[in-house]
Amino acid sequence: MALVVYLKTVTELRGKGDRIAKVTFRGLSFFSRVLENCEDEARFEQAFRWPIGSQVDGDEMLEIQVFNYSKVFTNRLIGTFRMVLQKVVEEGHLEVSDTLIDDNNSAIRTSISIEIKYQTMDGSMKVWSDGEFLDIPDDCDGTFQFETDSLLSGRSQSSVTSPGLCHLIQLKHHKILMQYQLCSLADDAAILDAEDLDRKTMRLGGGLDPDTISLASVTAVTTNVSNKRSKPDIKMEPSSGRLVDYQISVTVIEARQLVGLNMDPVVCVEIGEEKKYTSMKESTNCPYYNEYFVFDFHVPPDVMFDKILKISVIHSKNLLRSGTLVGTFKLDVGTVYSQPEHQFHHKWAMLSDPDDITAGCKGYVKCDIAVVGKGDNIKTPHKANETDENDIEGNLLLPEGVPSERQWARFYVKIYRAEGLPKMNTSIMANVKKAFIGENRDLVDPYVLVQFAGQKGKTSVQKSSYEPIWNEQVIFTEMFPPLCRRLKVQIRDSDKVNDVAIGTHFIDLRKIANDGDKGFLPTMGPAWVNMYGSTRNYTLMDEHQDLNEGLGEGVSFRARLLISITVEILDTSSAEIMSSTEVQIEPVSNMSESATGKMEEFFLFGSFLEATMIDRKIGDKAISFEVTIGNYGNQIDGVSKSASAKKKKEGGGESEEEETELIHNSSDEEAEDDGDLTSVPSTPPMKPVITDRNYFHLPYFEKKPCIYIKSWWQDQRRRLYNSNIMDKIADKLEEGLNDVQEIIKTEKAYPERRLRGVLEELSTSCSRFVTLANKDQNLSGRTKLDKERLKSCMRELESMAQQAKTIRSQVKRNTVRDKLKLVFNFLHRLRFLADEPQHSIPDVFIWMISNNKRIAYARIPSKDILYSIVDEEMGKDCGKVKAVFLRLPGKKGFGPAGWTVQAKLEMYLWLGLNKQRKDFLSGLPSGFEENKATKGIGIQAVPPISLVYNMKQVFQLRAHMYQARSLFAADSSGLSDPFARVFFSTHSQVTEVLSETLCPTWDQLLVFDNVELYGEAGELRDDPPIIVIELYDQDTVGKAEFIGRTFAKPLTKMVDEHYGPPRFPPQLEYYQIYRGNCAAGDLLAAFELLQIGPAGRAALPPIDGPTDSDRGPILPVPLGIRPVLSRYRIEVLFWGLRDLKRINLAQVDRPRVDIECAGKGVQSALIQNYKKNPNFSTLVKWFEVDLPENELLHPPLNIRVVDCRAFGRYTLVGSHAVTSLRKFIYSPPDKTANNWNEDEKEKEKKKKKKKKGEEVDEEEPDESMLDWWSKYFASIETMMENLRAQEAALAEAEEREDLEIAAESVYNKELESEFGNFEDWLHTFNLFRGKAGDDIDHNVVDDDRIVGRFKGSLCMYKLPLSEEITREAGFDPNMGMFQSIPHNDPINVLIRIYIIRATDLHPADINGKADPYIVIRLGKSEIRDKENYISKQLNPVFGKSFNIEATFPMESMLTVAVYDWDLVGTDDLIGETKIDLENRYYSKHRATCGIASNYSVHGYNVWRDPQKPTQILAKLCKEAKLDGPHYGPGGKVKVANRIFLGPTEIEDESGLKKQTEEHLALTVLRHWEEIPRVGCKLIPEHVETRPLLNPDKPGIEQGRIEMWVDMFPMDVPAPGPAIDISPRKPKRYELRVIIWNTDEVILEDDDYFTGEKSSDIFVRGWLKGQQEDKQDTDVHYHSLTGEGNFNWRFVFPFDYLMAEEKIVISKKESMFSWDETEYKIPARLTLQVWDADHFSADDFLGAIELDLNKFPRGAKTAKQCSLNMVLKEHELPTISIFKQKRVKGWWPFVARDENDEFELTGKVEAELHLLTAEEAEKNPVGLGRNEPEPLEKPNRPDTSLMWFMNPLKSIRYFIWHNYRWMILKALALLLLLLLVGLFLYSIPGYLVKKLLGA
Repeated sequence: MALVVYLKTVTELRGKGDRIAKVTFRGLSFFSRVLENCEDEARFEQAFRWPIGSQVDGDEMLEIQVFNYSKVFTNRLIGTFRMVLQKVVEEGHLEVSDTLIDDNNSAIRTSISIEIKYQTMDGSMKVWSDGEFLDIPDDCDGTFQFETDSLLSGRSQSSVTSPGLCHLIQLKHHKILMQYQLCSLADDAAILDAEDLDRKTMRLGGGLDPDTISLASVTAVTTNVSNKRSKPDIKMEPSSGRLVDYQISVTVIEARQLVGLNMDPVVCVEIGEEKKYTSMKESTNCPYYNEYFVFDFHVPPDVMFDKILKISVIHSKNLLRSGTLVGTFKLDVGTVYSQPEHQFHHKWAMLSDPDDITAGCKGYVKCDIAVVGKGDNIKTPHKANETDENDIEGNLLLPEGVPSERQWARFYVKIYRAEGLPKMNTSIMANVKKAFIGENRDLVDPYVLVQFAGQKGKTSVQKSSYEPIWNEQVIFTEMFPPLCRRLKVQIRDSDKVNDVAIGTHFIDLRKIANDGDKGFLPTMGPAWVNMYGSTRNYTLMDEHQDLNEGLGEGVSFRARLLISITVEILDTSSAEIMSSTEVQIEPVSNMSESATGKMEEFFLFGSFLEATMIDRKIGDKAISFEVTIGNYGNQIDGVSKSASAKKKKEGGGESEEEETELIHNSSDEEAEDDGDLTSVPSTPPMKPVITDRNYFHLPYFEKKPCIYIKSWWQDQRRRLYNSNIMDKIADKLEEGLNDVQEIIKTEKAYPERRLRGVLEELSTSCSRFVTLANKDQNLSGRTKLDKERLKSCMRELESMAQQAKTIRSQVKRNTVRDKLKLVFNFLHRLRFLADEPQHSIPDVFIWMISNNKRIAYARIPSKDILYSIVDEEMGKDCGKVKAVFLRLPGKKGFGPAGWTVQAKLEMYLWLGLNKQRKDFLSGLPSGFEENKATKGIGIQAVPPISLVYNMKQVFQLRAHMYQARSLFAADSSGLSDPFARVFFSTHSQVTEVLSETLCPTWDQLLVFDNVELYGEAGELRDDPPIIVIELYDQDTVGKAEFIGRTFAKPLTKMVDEHYGPPRFPPQLEYYQIYRGNCAAGDLLAAFELLQIGPAGRAALPPIDGPTDSDRGPILPVPLGIRPVLSRYRIEVLFWGLRDLKRINLAQVDRPRVDIECAGKGVQSALIQNYKKNPNFSTLVKWFEVDLPENELLHPPLNIRVVDCRAFGRYTLVGSHAVTSLRKFIYSPPDKTANNWNEDEKEKEKKKKKKKKGEEVDEEEPDESMLDWWSKYFASIETMMENLRAQEAALAEAEEREDLEIAAESVYNKELESEFGNFEDWLHTFNLFRGKAGDDIDHNVVDDDRIVGRFKGSLCMYKLPLSEEITREAGFDPNMGMFQSIPHNDPINVLIRIYIIRATDLHPADINGKADPYIVIRLGKSEIRDKENYISKQLNPVFGKSFNIEATFPMESMLTVAVYDWDLVGTDDLIGETKIDLENRYYSKHRATCGIASNYSVHGYNVWRDPQKPTQILAKLCKEAKLDGPHYGPGGKVKVANRIFLGPTEIEDESGLKKQTEEHLALTVLRHWEEIPRVGCKLIPEHVETRPLLNPDKPGIEQGRIEMWVDMFPMDVPAPGPAIDISPRKPKRYELRVIIWNTDEVILEDDDYFTGEKSSDIFVRGWLKGQQEDKQDTDVHYHSLTGEGNFNWRFVFPFDYLMAEEKIVISKKESMFSWDETEYKIPARLTLQVWDADHFSADDFLGAIELDLNKFPRGAKTAKQCSLNMVLKEHELPTISIFKQKRVKGWWPFVARDENDEFELTGKVEAELHLLTAEEAEKNPVGLGRNEPEPLEKPNRPDTSLMWFMNPLKSIRYFIWHNYRWMILKALALLLLLLLVGLFLYSIPGYLVKKLLGA
């Protein structure tokens, strides 16, 4: 059935231009192609066709509009042609010519000619003719696409009640820009069945591939049909401002290339106010620290992410001096948190000097930084080799996309002026002042504080001014791009006591810049920013002061501030630049009024249609509502009149209300003309009436109060419009994606089609944005940011449209999930782009006022209610009725107080230019009369003060409340007593209370009679008001506690509609319940709204009365709506109970488990003595129950554990609700699967490869050299390579089986997560008790609520079951589906725990370290390895194994804890991990002892399991009833029709070869998962990495531990001894360095005769970390050429770990240390050349540092030795002393000059010789030139021996020449002292003489 319109021509057009036509039928429009440059006739000649699902009604309309087309502006309408289709319906074919009519319905000359065809179906309308879709009109290039954009079951919008299947076909023509508007006839939630869909697809597509058709929305409460109502927000609580735990860990590994000579560097890490320092390393430019710091915070996320993390290097800091700063690096914590895994790992931070920005890089610090919030788990990348990390440039600590060369830039923040500041002082003081001084003062002294990147700048204080003018700029100097995202601008009130914030605004630099190649530097404004905060009335102690600091959502307008931001990149080479980064303040010139846009008068209108759910605390006083925008409309405390403005206004006599802060911009005459200027910002007070015992409502009934406000703002609507368009695209996209997720979740058919539809819609609406946003470019007040943002948004959306098209073509059944992720990125991007950084009109606040106090508020962004003539630009709530929930302000709104609604309003709001206001009432539900305030002339213009509805409809609402699941536990028992309260309009009803359940099935119908709704019937049908359902927990005393809320829309039936399919009866649907911001369960219900006509209630569909008399008057959900049930049997496996905690201080002794599902259930056997044996005696029980056929509607199954006490009392221990039974549904095994006889040749190939691998024996390292650690390190390598391979998408990388060293699997997570918690048949259910915490993240389990665990399993299946299962051989009917399950009698097991090492432990001591040791607990036994603690280590290597004997099930939870040893006081727990051994023991994955990669009987890789592979295989085959194993000749083994190959020989210790079948058996075991039906992966030999957690810091990792556990049952032969994994002892080496000669050493001293330069050279050397053992050569005096001859030997003994390439040093940290600490540092040799001075400190000339593992080969001669050996180190071939043993050559000495460039300061000829300790002992040598093996004396020229030849001359030269002035001064000083001494000596005698006159 289809309607085809053929548009021929339009004639008699005026002028010349491009024309386009739009053809609309049933709300679905097509655009014609654009005809360019046509004169008076436009020949379209184009066909449009609508496939339709329901008969065309005689009174339906066809509409054709003809436009003048414009690329830039909106198309201008020429005229419209409308036609009723009655004639077409009768005749089926019609040709028409007619004139068009214009806007005023008068005919114009232009005429149109069309042809219409209507093909009906004879008889049924369900059949489509076969070729129906494919007869495409030829002029359309054959480009039809089948996209069923909305396939709906029923409910079309037209007046037709037959099911409307509207099918969208898109005409893709190359000229069409705006292709179609989405046609969505969906009512709330049309749910389509898969089969139903298939039928439709068949009808639609003929034989199309189902994968190419896309399909529209299926569910969501929110799909809107008519556009009179907008969708309510369900999340109530403000999410910002809540305190959260964060832990920041920083590891400072090392520093390199620090600028400076011979420095002693310390690294300081500073976050916010906290500082931590590393230890000091002496005289080195590349210190190695490897120190770990942890900072803990408990702050709101915004505060955390704005904190600055600063890493600085300080030179020679000690107790007395603060040291000099070398350089710093800073970034904000938010940048780290937004990294993948919230961390930077092994990255180099580049240091710069804040006091000298011209200086360039000051060095690099290598560090790890991680930020962990609660519930984040950080995956530590495994320590890779250091080779790639030494490439500093490639691993800089910068986020993705930031260039490595950052430049310095100036950030100019210009602060112009502010308006509308609140009073910040009491009026009493002001009155006193007025009495004395006689003038009015404004009560606020504002200044502006700007904070950025850890620096602050303040403007001057403007004394007492509500409208301060600053005109100053704050200048920051910072690297660009900065690593700090937000700039904080705050207006503060200066006060003698303390300054307080008036308002705060954050500017996100990412939003005002774009880093793309066509991007722009941060720029903003000049623009006004609005500041929000606490209410404006001044109180001494403002309870909401936090809001003014920018924490939490502001509840009132505070002020607006005019600012602009610009950034200029500095050219640091120019001379006149200021080199410091101090913040500067400078004045700027004033800004003209018009620069921020033209002032326009805006009009805000609002109408209150309903005010319900008013909290009963405020129900006794009269209530009014006040609406404000900025300070307009705020009568209580809005207008702080500026004193200057007051004087101006003395003449004008307007009323107080409209005297707003900005009114003096409009002249007085205007005000007089406009008769209606007075605003009405609040509703008249009214006493509420009672709804029920919790809530009141206001009796508005037919009279709805209105408000309206005039206000003046700069006209910057374009910003909001663009933002609205993007928001709408994003909303559409989000809704579509939610649908797709819903389809996937509920496993409905064809999610890929829906996703294709979503993408198609995205690409068209993105292209539409590009057309719309390009308009009115030339408005005044457009800033640079406006232009740049527009460009970048258009670019982004264009590319998004392209990508969406591409992705759409790639969406297939199997790629839906991946593509979904990609599309979610689009969503985030759109939301980010839509957020406009430059404000214009402030937000609208609605306050509920009672008793002149502000009680509760709602904040509505002004863009949401902004009007535009273009639909896409209009705010989403503009001119619509929206349900608004009021909430408490500030901190009161957190937590439970914030969840209860203070009031629910049904509100209509409209905001637009005053001149556009003619249709501000058009969106209201129709059927009202306006009621004006004044009578008389000009009355049209005055907005109404109330609306009176004379049309009302009466309805009956039926709420079918079926059940809820996964509710919040509100009682201490861990359960709730839930009931639901349903609100609709002013009515409310409650369901019955069901006690003690989290999954109540009320099965109750609530009937609301005589609900009166105002407005037109048709509108109410399409868009009824929403229903609010609140769930409460009934308490015996006190008020019921709120546990969640959800919204629903009823399905409406008008009087004239038939109650029957497809719309009625309604289907049950799931509604998500929210509590605050967290999801808190689901409600399964259905709602219908039935109009009561003149015939009264009798005409409504009947309600079946209560069927079961015992429920009294409660009505059950009627039959058509309640789900269809069928019979299921549920079998329960009862295994045991574990870890039950005490209940009310009493131990649990005789527990029992009760299972209940849908009212039926079963009880386990009673455990007689929980302590002795916590397992159940009867394993399997079952019960039968009627459950819905639809799996999604299955009720939850409740598990409860009760303790049976004496005298028949029962106590609830804990409970668990299994919300989804789907994973327990039994599916019979597929007998037909025989596809596993895989190609034998493949196998052969693989085998050949392996054989080859085994022949490479020659290179293999000596067996005896290898130990367990070789295997471990080899495995880590393998793991790293696999990870890298995965990253490079080479997941098929050959498993490295040809590795010479046997490997094991290293899992960088727990084994449980790799193998599904080992719940392959035994599941663990946590039992909860106690009230649930109000945690934001529900993924964090509250450990305090877990009171134990129930182990068991479930299996459910439909009855009757097929016979063949029960007939199988050996089927035990008692065990039901749980065949072949081991018995649960107690069993003794030997547990062997191997602990390898721990990494990144949380420091426990003040010095930032810990002294860890291991504690192992199992049941009652505990092993404390306290004496073997490892001193001051955060990455300790334990290398230990422990044995414990245990009896399952009593002792099955193993705890491995790491404690910190303390000399005094108790030891602290660092962290612990718990392992459930029982699940591992019984798992089919065989987690008792890992299967090794190959079988050997001796050596480091000896087989650990007491059972050999052959025995294990035989046992597995027997248990699984498999045929085999059959070992055949030629290394073959056959198991269950599969053949495996493998070697058959084994070597014993003496090297003899023997025949064996073990290798064959092992091959089968390693490929056990390939065995059909029973196969599963067996656990390989492995090491697992487990996170350590500490109960005091829930959810935050305290480090990780690497370990594995072996278990051996005691009833089989005992296992061999434990493998030795004790840490490798470092090997003792001796490095002998002979310094032969030096050359070209720079000369420091001047000769006293000739003025020649000379130096007294000596060489100093040490191994890194052993500075105190440094060794010096003797001095070569007076070298004139820089040549020095030494022949001097240094000897350095050291301990070295070959595998880790580190030197091990043990030394005490300080004099006070209790014991030695072990350090591991890279093996690096430092050689330095010095100039010896006798009377002053020696001068440092240069140094070289050689990494003994890889250093450049020395040059053969001094000539060839150059600076490049240091600069281009990575390019040169390198050698390792550990391989070469002996090396000789020339190496350069380098130092840095004043410009921080490297310069060559000398060359040294040295010989390095490495010996092991044993070799050194056999072959001893002396130090220097001593015995044994003395070196000969160097042959030095005589100038250097002047000392000895001519001592006097030397003394004269050395001392007199250099120090003559010093000597003369010293002599003079001596004489002076003598004189003073003599004077003091002789004065007493002289005085006596004088006095006595002797």
